[in-house]
Amino acid sequence: MESAVLSVEGAAKNFGGVKALVRAGLTLFPHEIHALLGENGAGKSTLLKTLAGVHSLDAGTITLNGKTFEQGSTRLAREQGIAVIYQEPNLFPDLTLAENVFAGRQPVKNGSVDWKFMESESRQLFSQLGVALNPLSRARGLSIADQQIVEIAKAISTKANVIVMDEPTAALSSKEVERLFTVARNLRNQGCAVVFVSHRLDEVFALCDRITIMRDGSTVSTALTSELSEPEVIRAMVGRDVSDLFPKLETTVGEVVLAVNNLARAGQFEDISFTVRAGEIVALAGLVGSGRSEVARAIFGVDSYDAGSISLNGIALKAGSPLEAMSAGIALVPEDRRQQGLFMPTSIAKNAAITMLSSLRKGFILRASAERKIADEWTKILQTKYASIDDPVERLSGGNQQKVVLAKWLATNPRLLIVDEPTRGIDVGTKSEVHKLLSQKAQEGLAILMISSELPEVLGMADRVLVMREGHIVRELSRSEANSENVISAATGAVNI
Repeated sequence: MESAVLSVEGAAKNFGGVKALVRAGLTLFPHEIHALLGENGAGKSTLLKTLAGVHSLDAGTITLNGKTFEQGSTRLAREQGIAVIYQEPNLFPDLTLAENVFAGRQPVKNGSVDWKFMESESRQLFSQLGVALNPLSRARGLSIADQQIVEIAKAISTKANVIVMDEPTAALSSKEVERLFTVARNLRNQGCAVVFVSHRLDEVFALCDRITIMRDGSTVSTALTSELSEPEVIRAMVGRDVSDLFPKLETTVGEVVLAVNNLARAGQFEDISFTVRAGEIVALAGLVGSGRSEVARAIFGVDSYDAGSISLNGIALKAGSPLEAMSAGIALVPEDRRQQGLFMPTSIAKNAAITMLSSLRKGFILRASAERKIADEWTKILQTKYASIDDPVERLSGGNQQKVVLAKWLATNPRLLIVDEPTRGIDVGTKSEVHKLLSQKAQEGLAILMISSELPEVLGMADRVLVMREGHIVRELSRSEANSENVISAATGAVNI
């Protein structure tokens, strides 16, 4: 076996009273794709941010290419050969792809920027990665997948030999995921050590050579992927068996809560009609871009619509009015919790109680004690992990942020809960908790409309599945009828419906 390109030993890092890393370790080899797994809050992000130069360890050592790694500087981390590709790339939209690849380090020839070298070098990098991108085109309008390719090209251009991919597939289609896998394999074949972080275990087993698992800030195991099974990985991640990832409870389906009739919005969806009853989980399934989230936004009033009607408990709702939707008893957990669901720099307490402000006021004064009481109650119900309820919500792991979004809407005691990608980007243990909560709420009589791109989640949790394609509902399936073949064929138009 080749010598390790990077070795982390005894890593420790504290943030106030929170021990983010405790005896963490990681060893990377060239010509290898290495998965780093763990629940949200296990310490993965802190360890990766240390490698990226964002943090410095309180204790422990990092050796890179046989030398002591200089910590605490993102510039130095890049210069030492480490590049991090984040889930959400950060390109300059009005610059060309070549300019983005060489941003901040443009080559100079005869006292001016060498534009021709930037173009030719970028073209060669894209070719090396096996993708056809024009280095002279602007970054604005690029898909997330293509933006990630530009970031990877930038990493290669710096001669990085450790490339970290942090949740790179979360927003990609299946075809884009396969292309990214091809790029990752190319990097491995060229001698790079590739770190792959994902909560999708099927991807990990399809792509990675070795797996390191973290739990509670510590590294608990490292093994070849071929030596592990999914149940063993899950058990190591959560410290227990997650025997029932989809704990679907028996419910008594009641009266119609939500009725959508002939809803249409130009260019997005047309002739959408369906109902959701009390105690029922109805899933909107379909490919990305099929119109699922757009329908949810129209129901909640974020977007208006051109035709049709929406009623809750038999009472018609005004189009384009989130306030009326909330007053009627509709709650929406959005797809993007960071941009649409939370005020990231604001405290956990304020985020969890923000939907209840009218009931927390005394005159014009907001009662902070009442705010904390509600937040404390719901975060405890959802088993949210945090150091202090007054901490900014941005300090929480992704799974705990998702719990805060759920807490703020469940606190309103809604009649209809809309959850858009409820478990995207969260670990398998937290997924099980979220599924259990949704199932319990349905059993209590809550009507739930769930949008999910994860087929096992749809099949495991839904009482009925509505499959969308190109802005239309093309098939309705009962729980007994819903299987992978029926859903996928309807979503892709592979058979005549």
